[in-house]
Parts: sequence; structure tokens; C-alpha cells
Amino acid sequence: MSDLESLLRDIRTARIYTKDMLGHVDEKDWFRMPAEGVTHIGWQVGHLGVAQYGLALKRVRDEKADDAQLISPEFRKLFGKGSTPVPDPAKYPTPQEIRAVFDRVHQQVLDGTGVLSEEMLDEATGEPPHPMFKTKRGALQWSVQHEFIHVGQIGLLRRLLGATPLR
Repeated sequence: MSDLESLLRDIRTARIYTKDMLGHVDEKDWFRMPAEGVTHIGWQVGHLGVAQYGLALKRVRDEKADDAQLISPEFRKLFGKGSTPVPDPAKYPTPQEIRAVFDRVHQQVLDGTGVLSEEMLDEATGEPPHPMFKTKRGALQWSVQHEFIHVGQIGLLRRLLGATPLR
């Protein structure tokens, strides 16, 4: 198996795990915050869509003119780095709309990344520099690790909202 095939397998595995976790969350709980009030599932899923776009598309293939149809600038601002989750569902797209962006970006990553050569994986990523990686290979690896961090937070939110453990 090539490095690229391995990366794509890992990207798919992370998403399967995340979608399985989300399958055990009622949409009415997407914007509830536990008493601690730090985050909610809707923000976590929206953030995963924004982060995967930035890590596995923008840094790997640069921004494209039609990316706004894939993920809007407003969506990126709402869920991107530095945004602050609020427990008001009216401030956000619906869970279905968030999932649509989450899924659309993921599919574009799978479709667009599969055409990269092994040599291209060792090319530097776009600016600004990232503290976790320097190459396109590293950006793809970090996108997997980043997703697992946030699915862990989704799992914790489930528990704080009263759900039983999945495993």
C-alpha cells in the first residue's frame, strides 16, 4: 500500500468513526452545552468541516475559485479557528446543513487527494506555516489526528448530556 493509499484509508477511517459517533446523538442535542458551557456538537461538526477543508484541501491543492460553493466564507468564520461556540441554535445552520458541508468537504478531499503522486505529498504546504507539519503529507496526516481529537470531544459531550457509553 502506498503512503497516499494509507493516508486516504486513515481519512476514511476517521470519518467512519466520527459518523458512527454522530449516529448516536439526537439532533435536538446538537446545540446543547453541558453546564460547563464550553462547546457543543454542532460546533464540533462544523469545525471538522472547516478544518478538513483547510488542512486537506486548501493546504494541499490551494484555494479554488469555486470553493465558496463547497464551504462558504460565512461557514468558515462561524466554525473556524478562533470562533466561539454559543448555545443558540438560531445562530447556526441546521444540523442537516452542517452535516451537508461536513460530508461535501470530505468527499472533495477523497476525490481530489487520490490524484496526488507520492512526490507531491512531500511538497511544502501553502502559507502560513503550521506548527504540526510542513508538507502535504503532514497536512493530510494532521487532518486525521485533528478529527480524532474532535470526535473524542463529541464523545465526551454525549456523556455530559446523559448518553451512555458506546463501547
